[in-house]
Formats: sequence, C-alpha cells, structure tokens
Amino acid sequence: MTDVELRHLRTMAAIAEEGTFGRAAGRLGYTQSSVSQQIAALEKAVGGAVFDRPGGPRPVRITPLGEVVLAHGRDLLRKAEALGDAVDRYRAGHGRIDIGTFQGATRLILPSVVRRLLSEHPGCDIRLSEVDPRNPRIGDLDLLFHYDRIDGDVEHVGLVDEPHLLVAASGAFPEGPVGVELLDDVPMVAWPPTSHQKWLERALANAGARPRIVFRTTGHDTIVSMVRAGIGSAVLPWLALYGSDAWSDERLTVHRLRPSPTCTWYLCWPAGRNHSPLAARAIDIAVEAARNLADQM
Repeated sequence: MTDVELRHLRTMAAIAEEGTFGRAAGRLGYTQSSVSQQIAALEKAVGGAVFDRPGGPRPVRITPLGEVVLAHGRDLLRKAEALGDAVDRYRAGHGRIDIGTFQGATRLILPSVVRRLLSEHPGCDIRLSEVDPRNPRIGDLDLLFHYDRIDGDVEHVGLVDEPHLLVAASGAFPEGPVGVELLDDVPMVAWPPTSHQKWLERALANAGARPRIVFRTTGHDTIVSMVRAGIGSAVLPWLALYGSDAWSDERLTVHRLRPSPTCTWYLCWPAGRNHSPLAARAIDIAVEAARNLADQM
C-alpha cells in the first residue's frame, strides 16, 4: 500500500464524481490515457479493480473494493488539503510562537514585538511566559529574553547594553556623573537579593562601593518613592526609569555612574533551530526596538 499516491486518489475521486474517465480527464486537465494509467497504478497498489468498466459512453461503476478505497482516499485528500493550508499559513506567519521573558523586556521591548506581529500577522498565536531569572531554561520556547547568557545549547543575539543610574535627592551628590566609589557606605534603597540585584551589588563592590542598604522592596516606582522621601539613594537600570517622573521631579536628580554597571540583554533560542517565519520576524523586530532604545540611553 505504500505505492498509493494522492494524485491517484484524487483522480479516482474525480472519476467517481464525473462518471467517466473522459470527463474526469477534462476536469483534471489530464489526457484520458494518463487517467487510465493512474487508475491502473492504483489498482496494482491495492490489489484489485476499483472500477467496473462497461465500455463505450456508459458510466463506470465503482467496485466494493473501490468503495473502501474511495472512502479512505477522500479522508486522506481532506487531510492533505488541511496540511497544505497549514503549511501555507505557517509560511505566511500565521503559526504559533512561544516567548519567554522577564520584567524589563516585558515592559518595553516585548510590547513592540507583540504589537507588530499581531498587526502584520493577525492570525498568529503568541504565547508568553515569565521565566525564573535564577534558573532560566529555554525548553520548548521559540525565543527567550534574558539579561544574561544562558547555559546549554543556545544561540543568542545581544540586544542592548543597559546602564544603571543613580537616583538621589537633589544636592546629595555633585552635578553630573558620580564615581561609584562615592556610594560606599551611602544609605541605599534596593531590591531584595534577586539574582539581578546580587549581580548589581557585586558590580558596585568590584568598583569600590558597598552601599549601606537601609530598605529593600520590590517595584521600581516604590524604590523611587522612598528615595523621594529621603531615606536613601538607589541604583536602578535605565529602563526602569524610562518614562519616569524622576527625571523631572525637582526633589530628585538622576546621575550617570562612572564606571557604570552595565547589563546586556540577550534574545536566545535553541541552537541549530530553523526559525519559523514568525520567530524570524520577532527577532528582527526585537533587534530594531532595542536599537531604538539604545539610541536614547
């Protein structure tokens, strides 16, 4: 049965519907001899006649074996058509994409990716999930945003080198960039010891500063509010301050640091994977969105 071809089944279905080999040939754009050859090949594959041929202009009659073959053949033809449609939709970008992310990417770059994918491919299926930053695993994801490289068989593209900035009460530090060493033993509001916060505190220590943490809390806005209240300063990623009123609040000053703790964002995917058109487009959009952000930093 491995010799049965879809074109043979399609020809058989046309004959059954048209009643004669000649009319089926005209419908399919074949010669009548080509139709006869295809049915002969089908009958050889299934081991028996699928049509009784009375000869002359009289319609052919389907045999009992032909009824079995035709019933299953039509099912196969429907599935083949559905497969073709699915492949066409995939190539057109109407498939599914699974993206893992973290808070920073979710706030800025990812919305651009999602918005433009949905605009360009309204039928696409986008699945988003936040990953554990302490133990990121790409697993079955098509793409994964992360602020560090990921262990394992993974490829990546660097998106943006994000500097960290000092937010302090106005007048607490001289105007302009602030040397990191000036933060040593300075009261500081910070995140709880997440993996990223631990990285930041190591970077500050390596540059000669061990701030005195007076309060730890989650949420960049909450941290800025505590700085505004006067309890201490804060070192936050640039993207956390994007669109923040910290830049315009007269009670606060935002300083660049020298040297600046800088974190690189990456977009990762399983090594060796052939990207779907949707995933390839998502990468292009993410790189473009990151480039636009980098120009503002």
